Amino acid sequence: MSDAPAPPTLRSLVASVYLPTVLFAIGQGAVIPVIAITATDLGASVALAGVIVAVRGIGTMVFDVPAGALVGRLGERRAMVVGTAILAAALLGCIASPNPFVFAAFLFVLGGGWALFLLARLSYVTDVMPPDMRGRALSTLGGVQRIGNFIGPFVGAAAIWAIGLDGAYLTHVALAIASCVVLIAVPDPHTTTTTQHDHAPVASVLRDNRHAFTTIGAGAAILGVLRVCRQALVPLWGLQIGLDAAQISLLFGISSAIDMLFFYPVGMASDRFGRRAVALPCLALLSIGFLAMPLTSSFAGLALVGALMGVGNGLGSGIVMTLGADLAPLEGRAAFLGAWRLVSDAGQAGGPLIAAAATAVATLGVASASIGLLGFVGVATFAVFLPSRPEAMTASSP
Repeated sequence: MSDAPAPPTLRSLVASVYLPTVLFAIGQGAVIPVIAITATDLGASVALAGVIVAVRGIGTMVFDVPAGALVGRLGERRAMVVGTAILAAALLGCIASPNPFVFAAFLFVLGGGWALFLLARLSYVTDVMPPDMRGRALSTLGGVQRIGNFIGPFVGAAAIWAIGLDGAYLTHVALAIASCVVLIAVPDPHTTTTTQHDHAPVASVLRDNRHAFTTIGAGAAILGVLRVCRQALVPLWGLQIGLDAAQISLLFGISSAIDMLFFYPVGMASDRFGRRAVALPCLALLSIGFLAMPLTSSFAGLALVGALMGVGNGLGSGIVMTLGADLAPLEGRAAFLGAWRLVSDAGQAGGPLIAAAATAVATLGVASASIGLLGFVGVATFAVFLPSRPEAMTASSP
């Protein structure tokens, strides 16, 4: 038997989780803004470019469950290395794509690489951190992801200025490889040589945990809807009330800055007072923001709504990951987390469709109010089904 692993702390996750994650997230942030531009440069129409942008998210969804199975077989660190290799190959394929259809195919694979990397780190943190520290560990994980995505567009812009549009993709390749090097080079203080990986069948995991997916999972999916609709409806409403692109960008910058301030205090509150203490106000404030948005008619009014939404989203830093970690059974943990990510990703994928349908049959204001009301359905779902303490959610904590 090997020596017991060191007791987990947030500091012990810096090299194995947080540093690789922020490097990875900066690369994501560099690439996401240029996907549509690349598609149009390759000859895609505006409509086709919009579809191509969605392909990356579809790829992530399709690979969520297989990624969980693969993490169970390989282990978390090896799976992150494999995910990085897939991602790097897909990014180089994006650069070499001769037309928008080949580009879309590589984006689909890119989504799979993202799914594997992100699922592996979630499974790792779930495995090593006890329930009374998961809130802080996973809210910090969500926080560094936000920070990386915030920095990424600026790094990507510098690379594009230096070498052209391919610079954004090469930035992601370089930073993904750098995160992989960190994973390989730095010893993991929480892994023993006797670690056994989980091969539980996905179907049985889904069957045994269907109540969690259909109750708390539904609330997590609704939160995903609100988060993605915030990104879509706020700029559209800004345009409708006469704001220009610079003002709308400033709104998002303010909201994002507020969002990033909350991740560590939220994690502490989650661990001390329970998951409901952060999940309910997160959904409630986002929902109030959507209900209030149609009442605004100026930059100042929409800025206040954006700030409120930033607070709400910040209160939910890492909450979906934390809930998944709390609910995940010891046997079949990686498979469960893959399915859990599929639930939350489905909410984010379905959000724009819900907003578009509401706008098509009514107005943008009605769409915003509809999303807000849906958010309160999520509040009610969490209030009914989410226990106040994480220990009550599962008996499988490590």
